[in-house]
This record gives sequence, structure tokens and C-alpha cells, in this order.
Amino acid sequence: MTTVDAPVSTDTSPTPSPVKGWLAVLAVTLGIFSLMTSELLPVGLLTPIGSALNVSEGTTGLMVTVPGLVAAISAPLVTVATTRIDRRIVLAVLIGLMGAANLASAFADSFTVILIARFLIGIAVGGFWALAGGIALRLVPKKHVPRATAVIFGGVETASVLGVPTGTFIGDLSDWRTAFMCVGILGLIALALMLCLMPKVPAEQSIRFSDLPNVFKGNAGVRAGIAMTFLVITGHFLAYTFVRPVLTGDGIDGSMIGVLLLVFGIAGITGNFIAGALIGTRLRQTVVAIAVTITAALVLLAVVDTNVWTAGAIMILWGLGYGAVPVTFQTWILEAAPDATEAASSLYVSAFNLSIALGALFGGLAVDGISTTSVLWIGAALAIVTLATVSGRNKSTLTSSGG
Repeated sequence: MTTVDAPVSTDTSPTPSPVKGWLAVLAVTLGIFSLMTSELLPVGLLTPIGSALNVSEGTTGLMVTVPGLVAAISAPLVTVATTRIDRRIVLAVLIGLMGAANLASAFADSFTVILIARFLIGIAVGGFWALAGGIALRLVPKKHVPRATAVIFGGVETASVLGVPTGTFIGDLSDWRTAFMCVGILGLIALALMLCLMPKVPAEQSIRFSDLPNVFKGNAGVRAGIAMTFLVITGHFLAYTFVRPVLTGDGIDGSMIGVLLLVFGIAGITGNFIAGALIGTRLRQTVVAIAVTITAALVLLAVVDTNVWTAGAIMILWGLGYGAVPVTFQTWILEAAPDATEAASSLYVSAFNLSIALGALFGGLAVDGISTTSVLWIGAALAIVTLATVSGRNKSTLTSSGG
């Protein structure tokens, strides 16, 4: 995975220990895995949560919308506001906030309390992800930075494709409250490991608010990357947030949803590895393949008379496409702005989480106002429009030799 260049510094501190540095990297990875799992956990539990709290499935989708919106705003705000604070302390506070909010959700007796907890989770997700993206530079020797950064971002990917099905399994075996409690405990474990394993990480030069519009306006590659992120992620979460009612509406037994989401997750990890092998020389082509694959999967799910086997095959196709998204789009952004990685990455994190929120929000409106399957058609339409964004950009917008 492409990573950022180490900042110029006069720091004369000893070179980080590889062993201690990698332990710290793994602690951060567990933190970002638990955070992203927390953000997406309601996807697999939408129906039982709505039934327990007497709200519609469309309204229950606000559990995904709220943290996504808040994360989009908090990513640049937290980065700028904590410029002078040790990054270890900031990350620890954010992961602790997430753990406490999930435990509160597990014991909540009203939907309002849950939405307040989801608001707090959004703050934690946006701030943690924005800061953790470049933390590997400070934890391991320079030669290990690319691999360490890939591992940290692997926490995002793994949460997207495995965290949700695991949470769904736990919810189906027990109930949805148990799933939230488990994620909350996982966050507190990550907090303890970060406090024990991470060294002090004094704040260095950070972004200013003025850097954000400057890098967006002055860099066509960044604008293209943000546009692609908005289209694909919004389209994906329009459908994925409501995948449980979509599948059960096709006659799939509720007990099989966790299995199908696990199939999706395994395919997603495979897609991640495939993309990782291609983006070095075929970045633009990989983006095209992502758009086509996700579009095809959503259309097939809408038109095919599914049973467990056909649904499984479609979920594999969908997982292959979405699994390639995080590493591919993150690489696009970093290669488009090699001299402004912090500002560009902050915009990317904001766009990613805003798209999650909008996808869940518009999907809820479509489910309640049109039909459950409408989210598949709308999601497919947004994903395929990405092709126009890619083809409309000159190769010079990227520094990648394979763009």
C-alpha cells in the first residue's frame, strides 16, 4: 500500500524499536478495527433493533447515518484542534469514548439514547481514523513504515468485511445488545493495549483549516478521488445498510444472514489482496473494475430470484468489488497529493464517512418511501456513474506510473 513520506524533522530521538513499534501498530490496528466495526455494526442487526425499540427499519438506519455525518465533520476538526496534544493521549481518549458509548447502547431503553451514543461514536471514528493514518511514521523504523501503514488500514478493511458479520452472528446467537457490549469491551481492550504499548507521540506540524480547500481546489486528482469516494461509498451503503431486509424479503431465512455477510467478508478480503497486487501498475483500471463489479452485483440482487446459493454467489461478487475500495481509493488520494498527504487524507476520511451517512440516510428514505429493493437500483446507478468520473480525468492528474 502506498504510504506517506516521513516529515522533515530535527528530532534526534533514538530510532524506534521494531518490536515495540510493531506492538504499538497492532494496538492501533485493534483500535481502528473496533471503531469501524462499531460504526457499521447496526447493518447486520437493523431488523431486531428496530423491532425491539419499535421504530421502522428506515429510521433504524439513522444508527449508521448519525456517526457517519459526525465522523465526516470531526475528522478535520479533531486533527486541527489537537495540534499540540500527544497523539497517544488523543487516540486513547477517542477509543475510550467509543467503548463507553457502545456499552451505553447495550443498556439503552430508548432510540434517543442510542442516537446520542452513536453521535459520540462518530466523533471517535472521524478523529481516530484521521490521526491513525500517519501514525506508523512515528512508531516503527522508516523501512517498516509501508507495511505498518498497510496493517493499520487493514483494520478499516477487516472491520468493513468481517466486523459486521461477526457482530451479526453474536446478535443472532444472543441478542443485539450483546453484540454492542462485545464491541464496547473490545474498544476498552484496545484502550488498555494502547496505553501499555504505545510510546509518547508528541504532536508535530499538522494541517490548518485553510489547507483543506486549497488542496481540493488546486488538485484535480484529489477532486476526482473525492468524487469517486462519494459515488461508490454512497451507492454501496444505500444498499448494504439494508441488506438484511433485502435478503429476508427475498425469502432468505434470518438465521442465514450472518453466514451470507461472512461470505461477503471473506470475498472482501480477497478483493483487497487482488487490488493490492494491481494498484501499483493498474490503479485507474482497478477503479473501473470496482465500479463495474459493484454495479453488477446490485443489479443481479435486484433481478435474480434468489435462494441461499444464488444470494451467496452475488454476495461474493459484491464483496470482491467493495473489498478493493479502501486500499484503492486511499492510494489514489495519496498519489494525487504526495506533498499534502495530511490535508488530502483528512478530506478523504471526511468524504468516506459522509458517504456512509448519506447512503444510510437516503437508503432509509427509499426503503420507507418506495420499496426495499429500490436501494439496489439507486446504489447501482451511483456506482456506475463513477466510470464517467474516471474516464473524464487525464492521466496527468495522478503521479502513479500505472494511473
